[in-house]
Amino acid sequence: MKKLLLLLFLPLCSYVHAQSPTLKTEWADQVDRQNPHAEYPRPQLVRENWQNLNGAWEYSILPKGSLPEMGFAGEILVPFPVESQLSGVQQTVGPEMELWYEKSFDLELKKGRNRVLLNFGAVDWETEVWVNGQNVGMHQGGFDSFSFDITPHLNKGQKQSIRVRVWDPSDSGPQPRGKQVKEPKGIWYTPVTGIWQTVWLETVPESFLSGFHSETDWSANSQIFYTKVENAAENQEVEVQVFDQDVRVGSVRGKANERLKMAIQNPKAWSPADPHLYDIKVSLYQGRKQVDQIDSYMAYRDVRMGKDEDGFQRIFLNGKALFQYGPLDQGWWPDGLYTAPTEEALIFDIEKTQEMGFNMIRKHVKVEPARWYYHTDRLGMLVWQDMPSGDMGNRWEVRPGVIREGMNKDRSPESEEIFKREWTEIMEEFKFFPSIVVWVPFNEAWGQFKTKEIVEMTRRLDPTRLINSASGGNFEMEGKDVVGDILDLHNYPDPVMPDPGIFGENRIMALGEFGGLGLPLEGHTWQNRDNWGYQSFSDQKELMGRYSILLDDLKRMIPKGLAAAIYTQTTDVEVETNGLMTYDRKVIKFDPTKLKEIHSSLYDQ
Repeated sequence: MKKLLLLLFLPLCSYVHAQSPTLKTEWADQVDRQNPHAEYPRPQLVRENWQNLNGAWEYSILPKGSLPEMGFAGEILVPFPVESQLSGVQQTVGPEMELWYEKSFDLELKKGRNRVLLNFGAVDWETEVWVNGQNVGMHQGGFDSFSFDITPHLNKGQKQSIRVRVWDPSDSGPQPRGKQVKEPKGIWYTPVTGIWQTVWLETVPESFLSGFHSETDWSANSQIFYTKVENAAENQEVEVQVFDQDVRVGSVRGKANERLKMAIQNPKAWSPADPHLYDIKVSLYQGRKQVDQIDSYMAYRDVRMGKDEDGFQRIFLNGKALFQYGPLDQGWWPDGLYTAPTEEALIFDIEKTQEMGFNMIRKHVKVEPARWYYHTDRLGMLVWQDMPSGDMGNRWEVRPGVIREGMNKDRSPESEEIFKREWTEIMEEFKFFPSIVVWVPFNEAWGQFKTKEIVEMTRRLDPTRLINSASGGNFEMEGKDVVGDILDLHNYPDPVMPDPGIFGENRIMALGEFGGLGLPLEGHTWQNRDNWGYQSFSDQKELMGRYSILLDDLKRMIPKGLAAAIYTQTTDVEVETNGLMTYDRKVIKFDPTKLKEIHSSLYDQ
């Protein structure tokens, strides 16, 4: 890379400090600074021989193109982004600067003849990596995992070092970034730069299992398994064994990298009411010799669009229409920003959502760590997964029938390629998780482009789930139909629904966002004043009264064809105070028991 002179008198004012709120969650003080997020990070493909590299790293923020030859500025706690309180740094970086990391460590893995992989859960955005001074590769993407085979670059013995360079243009670039901006305000939040998920090492044989997922063939009482084997030999085979509470209920064996299908006797379906998961062992064989093995799991479940007895399109789960209702969940934390302080914190939002009687979460313009989806699988929470937005600036137009259309973004070839590459990586990685039932490529025309092409691409990558092409509108038409499976409107604060007389025969009617009722609570806000909601209230009783009215109106729409709705939002986020909970999660603004009672009536329609 090009080497630039780093002046010794670089002024401290070149470091732009992030906002310094004192707001934090109760888990902030529980962070294990020696070993934060110690849990195995990839529950869909588990190996025993691994080493967590989270903890203290050295860092510097330097002008773009410079090298950290003068040493590092101090310590940063990985995997918390540099702008967050929990990182110990809390400084913004910006597009003119680069963030550098370095860590020296002892290799604790039993290597033998195995390869050593260096894995990153997620780094935002452009990442370049060196091991023991040797360049091992580069990756672009803020929400997908990636890895490098670092075996040739390891020193003899235990002593090793890793150096990482990260550049993130934030909202100056075209890349998917969600709601991050250089100057946060309103619904736009603090930038997130650098490592924000777990970094770890694992050992693998020369031929190894690098991917696994399954899907249900509902009509045939069968499960279809897909495995990916790196460096597969011609005569290698894969065996999949399925267990139900330690009892083996079936197995199937076939050639590596080929589709395997197994009938399941008396299958137990996964649903929010009964989130049954089967345990799985996947083994790679060379003749009779076991070459590699991973642990995983699966769910027997089916999701599709279908008509109810009144002729309305509904979302069918396991052959039955199910009204889906949940909050817009942005996954932000006052102390960790993109990164939950602990595993307990990560689980908390899902559990509280469930206690309130929701059966679905829309994960909004963010992708969570794999462990979050494992917990939605385990707890039985349906998920609508957004693609993080980027390269914004286009708008929608409205015509009669409350249909928003037109105004696609004219993106550069580079911008389109970045979007397609990362969406592909996200889908390939997360289609494993059965709780995900809907993909959402675009939100409210934010960077939306070539909608029909992107929907077709999404369908090719995963034909087993529904597609909400453009949550909130800006629909592209295919003849007389909207592209995708769902017609989705946003409206604040009151609920509305699409006119079923226009597209109701062929598309699912959904309310993708509504509500946004605000209640700022002193001592629990990001800033002391100028917080907001779409409609603000003075106390919890008044808030609950207005919410009850919204739900009464929503309930009347279900018999008219409304199939799903999403309330804004799970928690307050920065200056937005329209959450079901405060940003620090210390106050739940609604009585969960009352909410569950109200919400249960929605599913009885």
